[in-house]
Amino acid sequence: MSKKVLERLKAQLGSKILATSDFRGDDEAIVALKDWLEVARFLRDDAELAFDHYLDMTAVDHPMREESGEPGPRFDVVLFVRSSTKNHRVRLRTRAADGEAVPSLFPVWAGASWSEREIFDMFGIPFEGHPDLRRILLYPEFQGHPLRKDYPIERTQPLVQYRDVDGIDKLPPFGPDMGQPWTRVDWAARMHGGDVQVSPAIGAQQGQRPALSKGPEYTLASGDKNPADAE
Repeated sequence: MSKKVLERLKAQLGSKILATSDFRGDDEAIVALKDWLEVARFLRDDAELAFDHYLDMTAVDHPMREESGEPGPRFDVVLFVRSSTKNHRVRLRTRAADGEAVPSLFPVWAGASWSEREIFDMFGIPFEGHPDLRRILLYPEFQGHPLRKDYPIERTQPLVQYRDVDGIDKLPPFGPDMGQPWTRVDWAARMHGGDVQVSPAIGAQQGQRPALSKGPEYTLASGDKNPADAE
């Protein structure tokens, strides 16, 4: 059923559908950022598609694209929707550069509001036309966006003073030199000699490939081979 969705999108929207795929049954269409909102409206309003059930939206960070010369901007934004009457589902994907605004889908599916706020909070991707774009999981003073792959795992948060409140018995936060629990783990020592990546920053310290999708033939900037591939 979902393959028919891709066929109809290509037939009705033509060149606005940049590519489609059905890898392992996950039917997906890729569109340009400028056509994101229009294609979303078509998914909802077209009588043969009738995507009335908003499922979720998320983002994927590809920080190595620009550095490696791969085509496309840094971020993918991915929408998941379903039709409750036609019983089919599809995934819609677009790409945005760092700092580039994505048109909000709140006017199409109101449920997109919380997903877009989460993406803004975790990845720092702004959504143009969102009625209330602010952090949803982290506090306003939080610095950075922790689902970006270049976010330092050892970074200390929070960066605000502890606030005493009369009449409320609560535990004090971590000390200023402690930050979040994971900053008290010596990740570099724990991961030494392995090829399991925690973050690109630690991977670089360990001499790992910048992405596990890179083949063993990948040569580091220093000219050394990945030590994990030496065996």
